[in-house]
Amino acid sequence: MELKPRSYEKIVQIIKRGVAMPNPLTVDIGDEVAVDRISGNQVTVYPGCRIYGAKTVISRGVQLGKEGPVTVDDCQLGPGVELKGGYFNGSVFLEKANMSLGAHVREGCILEEEANGAHCVGLKQTILFPFVTLGSLINFCDCFMAGGTSRKDHSEVGSSYIHFNFTPDGNKTTASLFGDVPRGVMLNQPAIFLGGQGGVVGPVRLGYGTVVAAGCVLRSDVLADKKLIIAQAHPGKIVDFIPHAYKNLSRIIGNNIIYLANLVALEQWYVHVRQPFFSKQESGTLIYAGALEKLALAKKERISRLKTLVDKVPGDHTAKPELLTNIDPVYGLFGMDLSDSATSASRDRFLAAFKENTQGNTQSYIKAIQALPPVVARQGTAWLQQIIDCLCSRTASMLTSLDMFKTKE
Repeated sequence: MELKPRSYEKIVQIIKRGVAMPNPLTVDIGDEVAVDRISGNQVTVYPGCRIYGAKTVISRGVQLGKEGPVTVDDCQLGPGVELKGGYFNGSVFLEKANMSLGAHVREGCILEEEANGAHCVGLKQTILFPFVTLGSLINFCDCFMAGGTSRKDHSEVGSSYIHFNFTPDGNKTTASLFGDVPRGVMLNQPAIFLGGQGGVVGPVRLGYGTVVAAGCVLRSDVLADKKLIIAQAHPGKIVDFIPHAYKNLSRIIGNNIIYLANLVALEQWYVHVRQPFFSKQESGTLIYAGALEKLALAKKERISRLKTLVDKVPGDHTAKPELLTNIDPVYGLFGMDLSDSATSASRDRFLAAFKENTQGNTQSYIKAIQALPPVVARQGTAWLQQIIDCLCSRTASMLTSLDMFKTKE
């Protein structure tokens, strides 16, 4: 009796396209997978891998499963991506991003060029800018990280690090910004270093060039750049636990609004700056669409978590009536069309200068951004920061009972 795997025909089609499969009968491919979205150019699928999802895209040079079996489900993989072992769902990996054995990357992640992780890294709703490096045995969900200029000068998270993203009250309004979008997209900021065996209790914001000493658990914002942080441990004590106290409600909601505004700024960056670079890549338009989808999902996730928090705020809290009245219009700010907004003049000035400096060369995104004169990079940062400031200002005008955007070092 001849035994064939259920995906035998698709395996044959993919091999005919040029994909290398050292042991093809150990590979499983879902019926929904579109063969024409899998490049035949220098792609290798090692034994034991599983490829699922109608939205899955596999570009030239992708390597799957070199260290252990890989499951890819509805992911978009750019050129030269290496997923060496683990589970990857609903996420985007741009050129030369890579993850090692035991990775668990769930929906809503974007790993930009050459972002990478060592073994046993867990991610969900995580955005890593180019070159960001995660050590081993890390849980780094619900956060954004940027900083660094190359693979030799990169932001790094030390091994055994945790981003604490779930509270005793069952809330996940805990997304943290390590760096920011307006400066981070220019790929010229000092690297951030989070020392191993440590953690962050979100939502936290950190400036560029920050070093957090190993073994520390950080619980507060440090917005200034180039600081060394040695966090104090809590003194030992036993006290009554009061659920839903929300003593830091203004800071929690404020940091979530700032995170959402950074997502909007990044979305605008993709639409107006990154899109032409994607169009030059094989399957680039599909990867671009996947990235925009992930940013939309990220906004939806953060708004959903804010809604849950607002519902739990006690009725006797001074901000509760205003939250009930105005929080839905606040959510609407992050889905509005910015094409005719007050930021369009800043955008157009930057895009004109950007086009002049790149002279239509959209082959290498990293090289194009890093070749920008400082004055042009500052224009781009100013445009994106204006988006964030505008959204935060409008939010503050609707939630006047919360003093959300005070600058604290």
